[in-house]
Amino acid sequence: MKGVLLVNLGSPESPTPKDVKPYLDEFLMDKYVIDVPFLLRAFLVRGIILRKRPEESAHAYAKIWWEEGSPLVVLSERMQKKVQPLVNVPVALAMRYGSMTIEKGLQELHEKGVTEVMLFPLYPQYAMASTLTILVKAEEIRKKKFPHMTFTDVPAFYNKPDYIKNLADSIQKHLVGYDYDHLLFSYHGIPERHIRKTDVTKSHCKIDGSCCNTPSAAHDFCYRHQCYETTKQVVKLLGLPEDKYSLTFQSRLAGDKWLEPYTDIEIDKMPAKGIKKLAVVTPAFVSDCLETLEEIAMRAKEDFEANGGEEFLAIPCLNDDDEWCQTVGNWINDWAK
Repeated sequence: MKGVLLVNLGSPESPTPKDVKPYLDEFLMDKYVIDVPFLLRAFLVRGIILRKRPEESAHAYAKIWWEEGSPLVVLSERMQKKVQPLVNVPVALAMRYGSMTIEKGLQELHEKGVTEVMLFPLYPQYAMASTLTILVKAEEIRKKKFPHMTFTDVPAFYNKPDYIKNLADSIQKHLVGYDYDHLLFSYHGIPERHIRKTDVTKSHCKIDGSCCNTPSAAHDFCYRHQCYETTKQVVKLLGLPEDKYSLTFQSRLAGDKWLEPYTDIEIDKMPAKGIKKLAVVTPAFVSDCLETLEEIAMRAKEDFEANGGEEFLAIPCLNDDDEWCQTVGNWINDWAK
């Protein structure tokens, strides 16, 4: 019997330092997130970051927390509930970090008699710190707890026409009646070294402005290329001129060089360039979360206005949009035939 496991990032149990700390520990101690030797990672995370970060993050989570709970979890659950009636196989939901574990999701499917699992990371673009860590963790659990299960991994869907159409339609819908000067595509940032580590050719990715436009097998696993390709295809559908949009990367940690240009720096400069009405979309996420609701819709908006901006529109993620849920249902049905 076939079944599907949707997997998203995860969330602390509550917006309190007590619950945020173990969540951050699990997240940041993941070797695919901070990819340095264990002892150094433990020193950085447990010796430095977790001394102040839980309180700061808890404050940020508190600003976006809903009555029902974490927005990312609530929105993921809404999506799963909309997708389930569209398909003829069980659909479970799990998170890579936190209490809604991948093991619990697989157990739920196992109890329904599922032996063939469509493992579906809810990330449009492939990255070590998102897609890969889900696939590795799920396989570890499968071998240990569910050896008779088989997996079919859903590859990054950054350029699938139906996803691109859903994203373009959603952007267009939210821009109706908004006379914006500029549309910013803000993607989650990753360290540049992650791009080189996922280069299957070991030579193509130079992050020099040209490699992402040169055909290569590396593109199947290149986060940067996939972000640019998503933007390129959405822009084409929307018919946007080149001076009407741009692409940036958000949410970096101090220390290493991360993908540029940086969202916060670029947004701060925009009013001086005559961009007074800004719309921002965050296509690295399918569900709104801390990085979209607090970092963009709150902090970036405040910074934009503080620097002379007049209007700021944060475009929601696809979340449980009916068209998007139908697309996911179609992909599942195609696989389940």
